[in-house]
Amino acid sequence: MPSEPHHVVVVGGGFGGLSVVKGLAGAAKKGAGVRITFVDRRNHHLFQPLLYQVATASLATSEIAWPIRNLVRDRPEVTTLLATVTGVDAAAHTVSLEDGSTLAYDTLVLATGARHAYFGHDEWEPFALGLKTIEDATTIRRRMLLAFEAAEREADPAVQAALLTFVIVGAGPTGVELAGTIAELARDTLPPEFRNIDTTGARVLLIEAGARVLGGYPDDLSDYARRSLERLGVEVRLGQAVTDVTAEGVALGDERLAARTILWAAGVRASPAAEWLQAPADRAGRLLVEPDLTAPGHPDIFAIGDTVSIAGPDGKPAPGIAPAAKQQGFYVADVIRRRLSRRPAAAPFRYQHQGSLAQIGKKRAVIALGDFKLRGALAWWLWGIAHIYFLIGVRSRLNVAINWLWIHARNQRSARLITQGSSGGKLPPPKVP
Repeated sequence: MPSEPHHVVVVGGGFGGLSVVKGLAGAAKKGAGVRITFVDRRNHHLFQPLLYQVATASLATSEIAWPIRNLVRDRPEVTTLLATVTGVDAAAHTVSLEDGSTLAYDTLVLATGARHAYFGHDEWEPFALGLKTIEDATTIRRRMLLAFEAAEREADPAVQAALLTFVIVGAGPTGVELAGTIAELARDTLPPEFRNIDTTGARVLLIEAGARVLGGYPDDLSDYARRSLERLGVEVRLGQAVTDVTAEGVALGDERLAARTILWAAGVRASPAAEWLQAPADRAGRLLVEPDLTAPGHPDIFAIGDTVSIAGPDGKPAPGIAPAAKQQGFYVADVIRRRLSRRPAAAPFRYQHQGSLAQIGKKRAVIALGDFKLRGALAWWLWGIAHIYFLIGVRSRLNVAINWLWIHARNQRSARLITQGSSGGKLPPPKVP
C-alpha cells in the first residue's frame, strides 16, 4: 500500500507562508508525496507595503488583498483552513486551534507575523492606532476622515485644532509614508470640499525618539526625507520620546500636544510562536532560529518572517520586510523538498538584501541598495513600478497604476469612504454650532 503523503502545515498567509506554499508547487507530482494545509485567521493575503495607502484613502482594500483560496485554487494538494492557531504541541506533532480542535503535522512552518508594540504601555493602544491589518487600515481611515468631518461642525477653536492635529509616532518607513500622505491629503485633496475649515492648516506631527527619520537609511537620504516632509508641512520632532498617550493627545515629557488622531508606527512585537515552543527569543519576542530556519531542538518546525530573528550578512538581524520573508519562505520550501527526496541538505539561509524603498510624498521617494542611492522624482517612479510589479494579478496592477496616475494628475483620492466598524474608529459626536 502507498504511504501517506508527508503533511506540511503552514500557519500564516503572509509573504513568508505564501512563498512556502508556492515553493512546494509540483512536489506532490514529483514523487515527494506531500500535502499541505494552509492555515490563517483571515481569508486573504495582504500586500502589506501598501497598507498605509488604504489607511490614507489612496487605495481600496481589494486592490492590495486577495482571497487565499483563490490563490491556491489550482493546487489540489493544498487545503485552506480559516482558523486561529493558539498553540503548538511539539511532542505530539499537533497544532491547537481556537475552537479546541487540533491539527496534526509532519512538518510545521510558522509564519505568524507580528503586531505593533507599545513598549510596555499597552494601555495606549485604544488611542494610538497601529497598522498591520486591513482592519487597522480601515479604522485609521475612518478615524482620520471623521476628524475632518467633526472639525467642519466644531465651533470651539481649541477642539477644532485638536481634531485637525494628526500625530504619527515613529519615523521609520511606515511613519514617514503616513505623515507625507496625510499632509498631501489635507493640503491638496480636501481644501475644495470643506466650507467651514481650512484643511491646509491641519497639523501633522512626526515624532521620533531617535536622531533621524528613516534610521536604517544612509544619512543623506534620511536628511532628504526629513527636509521633504518639512516642505510638505509636516512637523518633524527628533530625539523626543512619547511619554503618555490619551484620548486627548500625547505627552513629550512636560509638553502636551492636543490631538484626536494618533497613529503608532514605533515598534512591533512578534507573534507568540516562541512562547508556544518555549524557545529562546529576542526582546521583541522573535524566535531565535537555527541557520536552516528551524526552531532550536525541533528540526521538523520552521519559523520565518516577522516571527523570527536571524542574522543577515552584516551580522544584524534580517529586516522584517516582505523580501526577507519571501526569501525565507522559498528557502524553507527547498529544505523540505530536499528532505523528502533525500537530497543533500541546503546551505544555511543567507539573506540577500534587495534594497530599501520609501515614499515620502508625490514625486518624492528614496531608494538605497548597497552603494546605490537615489532620491526625488525618479526614485518615486521606480518605487511605484517596483510595487506595482509585485502586486498579484493584472487587474490589481492596472487599478493601482490608474489610481496613482489620477492622484498624481488631479490630487483626488477615490477611496475616501467612511464605513461603519468597531468603536475604536469612532469619534464623539461633534458639537453643533
